[in-house]
Amino acid sequence: MKNKFWLNVLMAVLVAGLFLTVSCAKKAVVSDAGTVSGAATTEDPNAKAKAEAERLAAEKAAKEKAAKMAAARKAFENEDVHFDFDSSELTAAAKALLKDKAAWLTENASAAVTIEGHCDERGTTEYNLALGDRRATAVKAYLVDMGIAASRMNTISYGEEKPIDTGKTELAWAMNRRAHFAVK
Repeated sequence: MKNKFWLNVLMAVLVAGLFLTVSCAKKAVVSDAGTVSGAATTEDPNAKAKAEAERLAAEKAAKEKAAKMAAARKAFENEDVHFDFDSSELTAAAKALLKDKAAWLTENASAAVTIEGHCDERGTTEYNLALGDRRATAVKAYLVDMGIAASRMNTISYGEEKPIDTGKTELAWAMNRRAHFAVK
């Protein structure tokens, strides 16, 4: 009976020792770099705030970049190349604008565009469709000469069908003689 008693005491001591060993194993460990690891550590509030600030700054930068890209695309699409009456020749102003457009197309290598040729209302429908085609083709040829792949550009002529200004003045007609860009 004494042996059984001592055996129970020994077992109780071993179980208690095992519990103490397991509970003491969760100590923090400091590495060579000075960082603390282990289950009993807590996060540094300054590091957490810094990480959140960095995440917010990166998010803001991404939004600003997207806004700049959207504004540049809108400017690209909204700046038309204008032509003289009954002409598909590029003016000096048109060539300067096309250099800017070539730069945008180079920066945005995945962008493809449709170049729309437009005319004023004077002339027959057939003549204006042909003139609009010549205008769009002249713009495309100039951009190809600037190094933009022809496969990224399509042309279409609307002739007099899509005027910007429906007025019957020289200023209205000048606004309608244009090549317009639509990014796909």
